Amino acid sequence: MNLVPKREYAVLLLGDVVVFLLSLWITLALRYFEAPSLELLKTFLTPFSFLFFVWIVVFFLAGLYSRHTRLFRSRLLTTIVSTQLLNVIIAALFFFLVSAFGIAPKTILFLYLIISSGLIIVWRTIIFPRLPTGPKLKGVLIASGPDAEALAHEVSSDSRYSFQLEMVDTKRASTAEVIREACRALESDEVAFLVVDFSDSSIEAAFPIMYDAAFQKNRFALIDAVDLYQEMFERVPLSLLQYEWILENVSSSRVYDNLKRFIDVVAALLVGTISFIFYPFVALAIKLDDGGPLFIEQVRVGRFQQPIKVLKFRTMTGNDEGNYGKNGVTALKVTRVGKWLRMLRIDELPQLWAVLRGDMSFVGPRPELPALAGVYSARIPYYSARYLVAPGLTGWAQIKHDRDPHHGADIEETRAKLSHDLYYLKHRSLLLDLSIFFQTIRIIFMARGS
Repeated sequence: MNLVPKREYAVLLLGDVVVFLLSLWITLALRYFEAPSLELLKTFLTPFSFLFFVWIVVFFLAGLYSRHTRLFRSRLLTTIVSTQLLNVIIAALFFFLVSAFGIAPKTILFLYLIISSGLIIVWRTIIFPRLPTGPKLKGVLIASGPDAEALAHEVSSDSRYSFQLEMVDTKRASTAEVIREACRALESDEVAFLVVDFSDSSIEAAFPIMYDAAFQKNRFALIDAVDLYQEMFERVPLSLLQYEWILENVSSSRVYDNLKRFIDVVAALLVGTISFIFYPFVALAIKLDDGGPLFIEQVRVGRFQQPIKVLKFRTMTGNDEGNYGKNGVTALKVTRVGKWLRMLRIDELPQLWAVLRGDMSFVGPRPELPALAGVYSARIPYYSARYLVAPGLTGWAQIKHDRDPHHGADIEETRAKLSHDLYYLKHRSLLLDLSIFFQTIRIIFMARGS
């Protein structure tokens, strides 16, 4: 049973295509002060059809076809604006480089950016959330802990979900009560599914009843709470995990690993060569700012907990080694130039040497300082699982978790960041890597998370 229907993504795609077409018609009407003729539409529709396809791909890579959760909708406006700006840049380069169409629509592109962005915002934020979702399926969540409560709260507070959940807290109910609630749910014709924490010991006694019910009800599904949580939040519920889950999800395809390494080397050589253009300007800016050293070298924890050396442009008054004392925050300050280097991610360009060596990848968990890694490993369960893959310049946690404790120790925020790292560990693929890389570019473009 698919509780998060894929037809929602098809509706979003269809709506976006309609908006693109309608925006072009309105743009031409405004540009020429009359309804565009069929001939004029054909003239622009041919090149714009190719651009529509590219823009849809850009939307996909920007995460605009992800679940429209409350958190996603809170960032929707900035995501649309930044993505549309990038789309217009792509269009401008396209018309500049491809002269076969014989048009250079500067004014039209400007009008199109404004009109299409406005219509996309209206479609995504006003029309789509109000589309009917149909009758809601009823389900029962049998689990406990903060992640289970977050799951139930998310469903109850967002009308876009096509189902509703009633929660049975296994910590507050006895085993007999859990069995009784499971029986009640399974006997009811209104309950279509159960969402269960299979790691909960109180569930084991109810398994025979659930088994029998699977053959007695016309519509019944038993869903792992961990799987549903991942589908809804795009991260892993730490409080519902067991070590077995980690061990089941550590393997990856040898083809994927080799191909990813090949892409890392080629991309690092290409980007690294181009980045040399910035080095003299960065060096001059740092020296004029405070006269300190240009680079800092740090030891970080790499794959399989092996120490790696990372080179970065200096952005602080010293070299942060992660020894923060009782306050848990570094006494170092970000320099004036360092603020801009971080915002544009220029400070990380020297790390491309670590990618070439194979110590890092373009995409993976953030490499941590040894002092902090020791604290987190001791206090956060499953933290060492993130060392099963090579650390990256960017990653799933870096683009999804805004409250990363930069230059400070924070157990709770790092726990939340780990839930995203483990999601990447399970779902890593070239397509996900490409999406992460593209969304990182969008974040840099919007100067967020610096």
